[in-house]
Amino acid sequence: MSVSERFRIFLERLTLTDIQMQNGRDRRESAIKPLNLYYWASSSGTANSIFIGSWAKRTRMRPPRDVDVLFQLPYSVYEQYQRREGNKQSQLLQEIRGVLLKSYPYTAIRGDGPAVVVPFSSYNVEVIPAFKLEDGKYWVCITAGGGSYKAADYEAERVAISSSTTRSNGNTRELVKMMKRWQTHCAVPIKSFWFEILAVDFINSWEHAGKSRTWYDWMVRDFLVYLVGKENSYVFAPGTWEAMSLGSAWTSKARTARDRAINACEHEAGSRPISAGEEWQKIFGTDIPLIP
Repeated sequence: MSVSERFRIFLERLTLTDIQMQNGRDRRESAIKPLNLYYWASSSGTANSIFIGSWAKRTRMRPPRDVDVLFQLPYSVYEQYQRREGNKQSQLLQEIRGVLLKSYPYTAIRGDGPAVVVPFSSYNVEVIPAFKLEDGKYWVCITAGGGSYKAADYEAERVAISSSTTRSNGNTRELVKMMKRWQTHCAVPIKSFWFEILAVDFINSWEHAGKSRTWYDWMVRDFLVYLVGKENSYVFAPGTWEAMSLGSAWTSKARTARDRAINACEHEAGSRPISAGEEWQKIFGTDIPLIP
């Protein structure tokens, strides 16, 4: 089996089915409609909201993860809460939770950081309430430390992935998906958002960017080598340039995956596809085929 065929099958298995895609869109509408009715006097299930996260960047994958949706609140709500005492952001999240509970009284809706999480059977929907700023960024609620707002630029995040994917013949987006499977299979304590930023940076300087899936064994290997070198460094959020420390909690598993990828590449080059498949499955699980 060729390298390109192995990775084609792998990525096909990571792709959401049409039913899973529709379920995600339906769950978004289910969560947004009651919020639009309450805050905007609208019956729309999509107005005043956008997909963010993996659904906006098209890095979503099987099995389905959460659906992240931003809900834009009226400016009048911001003014109302600015007149309050205490943790305004926590109070706002509790109000949104209360609105959703009226529609889903038997659902365990909870506040979680900047989001209100609505657990449906097929997906959790994470609703991020936000206020749109004049420059196109958003203020999102941070409840820690007494409460505050933090700027987020979701369009810049989306464009960073999209532009790099276009320049690299699809490589960036597919690299992110594969690394997210490693993250899940090996319980790697690293954020998916960091993978996206790191993948863009890596692909922008990788000498084989834009080549076919025949090169994907090397792409995985070289990215893991690059990732190990990022221990205790920083990544910066597109648009806001917020610095985020990568720490080192993930590096032991990254070194193990790097060594296995190096072995897998040697087996691929030596026409030992089953031995290569055994190494890849230690990294990614059985979604990547042992043999065709």
